[in-house]
Amino acid sequence: ITAEESEDDPPSREERADARLSKQAAAGGKNEGAVTEETEGNGQRDEEEAEQPDPTPLLSNKPRKKKKKRKTKKTSVGETLVDNDLEDIDSLLEKIEDTNGLSQQTQSGIITDNRPLLYVEHRNLNPENELKRYFGARAVLGDQRPRQRQRQNVRGTWLTTPKDTWPRYSKTGIAMQLVETRRGVQYFTFKHHREYQQVQFKFLDAVESMDPNNIVPLLEALEPYHVDSLLQLSDVCRMQENQEMARDLVEQALYSLECSFHPVFSLTSGTCRLDYRRPENRAFFLALFKHLMFLEKRGCPRTALEFCKLILSLDPENDPLCVLLLIDFLSLRAREYTFLTRMFQEWESHRNLSQLPNFAFSVPLAYFFLSQQEERSELELSQAREKAARLIQLALIMFPSVLMPLLDHCSVQPDARVASHSFFGLNARISQPPALNQLTSLYVGRTHSLWKDPAVMAWLETNVHEVLAVVDARDPLVEECEHK
Repeated sequence: ITAEESEDDPPSREERADARLSKQAAAGGKNEGAVTEETEGNGQRDEEEAEQPDPTPLLSNKPRKKKKKRKTKKTSVGETLVDNDLEDIDSLLEKIEDTNGLSQQTQSGIITDNRPLLYVEHRNLNPENELKRYFGARAVLGDQRPRQRQRQNVRGTWLTTPKDTWPRYSKTGIAMQLVETRRGVQYFTFKHHREYQQVQFKFLDAVESMDPNNIVPLLEALEPYHVDSLLQLSDVCRMQENQEMARDLVEQALYSLECSFHPVFSLTSGTCRLDYRRPENRAFFLALFKHLMFLEKRGCPRTALEFCKLILSLDPENDPLCVLLLIDFLSLRAREYTFLTRMFQEWESHRNLSQLPNFAFSVPLAYFFLSQQEERSELELSQAREKAARLIQLALIMFPSVLMPLLDHCSVQPDARVASHSFFGLNARISQPPALNQLTSLYVGRTHSLWKDPAVMAWLETNVHEVLAVVDARDPLVEECEHK
């Protein structure tokens, strides 16, 4: 009998079982349970053999071709996964960041972040991370990867990313030293060595000559990373509308300053201080502020907000660059409403932020945007709506001169009752001090685009009529706000 005939006519289950049972009985009837298990196992194998196809195709080359095709498919999928690896990681990090933000905002109240108010995150200092959220990692980093592979022995920094076109960095003669530590706060200062001081004197002579061409030789021959020369030349390029070169020079200055940081100096802790009154420290403040403004114009409000927090953390008591007049606008543009409301709650008692027109109007606007977020609970939404209405009415009573210029910038015509009422008329703007007029003009010119939303305008109109009712009723609150 051939092998094919034996496979075509296999014995039945009963015949195999009887044969094995007879052998087991002849051997003494041992292991009866094993006979049953073996019989069932053989039955399953018989069914599997019956389900198998004809053995002749198994000897052909078709399965080998299929295996090759599978390998090529896996390889192509692997290449696709490698190409999209960076985008997948960025999307996962963004989801994790979003979920963390929601969990902090939705637990039993609007503010639940336990970190320090001016805590700075390293990843938010890089504008490429924000641009990748808008355009994708491939569009932002596609042309930069080969250059980054070619550049070697580059010191890693957080404030800027060094470029191949920059001069090779060497010690510039700037150092940072720790002055003292008081109540958990560390006070630092920059220090210029003697060689750097000589370059600084030549820079001052070049500035007095009123010729920008005298600054270029300082960077080419003496010190390519002289901070003040880089910042001054950046202003010249900006006035000549060479924005790319101006931004690049500011980044070089920041890179030079960061390379001279003290080992203990931390950008993120919010407990490191620099005294702006020392001339050596001013360049760092100015470089950060110029970089912040370039980031805002570039369309990176979240990164600009992080640099704004960094500047404020260096000297929060004095705020030498007045970033408090800017931080509310950046918070609204970056949609960091919780940060703005938290800052108002924590600093109002000792800084009187409600006396500034920008905070008086931006904080209720932030509460209004919070009240429009559907992922919040009904309690949080009602609390946000109540605070938004109360604070915007208080702001309109305290700064009535803001309403008409704001509506004018938004191309909105007020109704007859508002336009004819003396409370929001021209007298409100004439009677206030010139400094307050300047603050209101700065706020309206900077943030009017945030008020153009139809929902915001409808909410503002409702509260304006509420304020007029309070004014007509001669509420004591109106007189109290006039004397503040």
